[in-house]
Amino acid sequence: MVAGVALVPSWSAGAAVTDDPTVDPATKATFQKLADAVFTDRTEALVDGAKSGQAKGSHEQRTSRFSGKVRMSGTQSHAESVALGQLRGRQALLAELGEKYSGASTSVNLDATQVKGRHATVDVTETTTLTYEKAKGNEPKTTGFQAHHELTFQADRHGNWQLTGIRDTDDGVAVNQVAKPAVATPYTASDDDPPEAPRASTARNAPSKPKNLSSGTYDYKAMAAYAAKYWQHYNPDYPDFNGEADGGDCTNFVSQSLKAGGWKHVPGDGTDFHKWFGNSEIQSNSFVGVNEFSWFALSSKRVTSLPYVYQLDVGDVLQMDFNRDGSKDHSMIVTYRSPRGVPYVSYHSTNTYNRSVASIIASYPNAYYYAYRT
Repeated sequence: MVAGVALVPSWSAGAAVTDDPTVDPATKATFQKLADAVFTDRTEALVDGAKSGQAKGSHEQRTSRFSGKVRMSGTQSHAESVALGQLRGRQALLAELGEKYSGASTSVNLDATQVKGRHATVDVTETTTLTYEKAKGNEPKTTGFQAHHELTFQADRHGNWQLTGIRDTDDGVAVNQVAKPAVATPYTASDDDPPEAPRASTARNAPSKPKNLSSGTYDYKAMAAYAAKYWQHYNPDYPDFNGEADGGDCTNFVSQSLKAGGWKHVPGDGTDFHKWFGNSEIQSNSFVGVNEFSWFALSSKRVTSLPYVYQLDVGDVLQMDFNRDGSKDHSMIVTYRSPRGVPYVSYHSTNTYNRSVASIIASYPNAYYYAYRT
């Protein structure tokens, strides 16, 4: 007689099995601590020399200290080891480009926990700061970002939880991110011969292209100040597209910064890339869309293309095409340029402030880049 066989669980028949486990405050706290360990490991893989709290050359993972009721699954442990290897390679490439981090700080807040049977989904916010090793004068001393992640846990037959998956929910560009970022799709059909931006070289020895920051046309310092104010805490006067498809909030944030520095609205049909406007109620595609912004900015003559990424200056815009398919995927605004000729960008999705162009290129060496002088 085989009736009832399907009721036997996949583990050994007769083994002690707990009821569906509950997630009490102590378990939630351990979820948070494990998430903190994951992203601290990732960040410290980018730090030059000795890692914080570790002997030089040591690559002990903080996540390996977890056992018992909450721990990493074997598969996820392997995935994290692979990720750390990728990030150490990124750290070496950064060093070749002249950038090193002397320290790092990562903290993780648990935002929400959903439990269904033996499956738990945990939403967290990561806040990370990296300290530049050789900052001089007025150069940024640190770069920081805030990212959101979804962690999945599975309980075994004894009610012990294992971390089985990690997903970045920003679709963003964090310095310790190893997953491929999302790519954008243009909102508007290219039926009006939109201008195509030439790609910019990432060569470090770019010829000088000084920018007059006090020309009177636009207030570039106001653009940078706006980005500094709202890179982490969004301006409530605009909608938040973070987590949305087709590029998230990155171009919306760049447009807001340019508007703060003097860019004026061009009202009209929001689907027409020749128009540009945005407020709390309505936004043109060119205000929030990566490709549409490029088309508007070039056709309106508000920008000119730069042949080199390293020529960017305060208030200029940098865009990326991650998969080199001809459609741009991410927008950033320059908030500082060092005396050594390195531009620093700030952006949303993932919320990031004063990240060097060298770091961007080291993280995405195969992307196409587009540089715009505003």
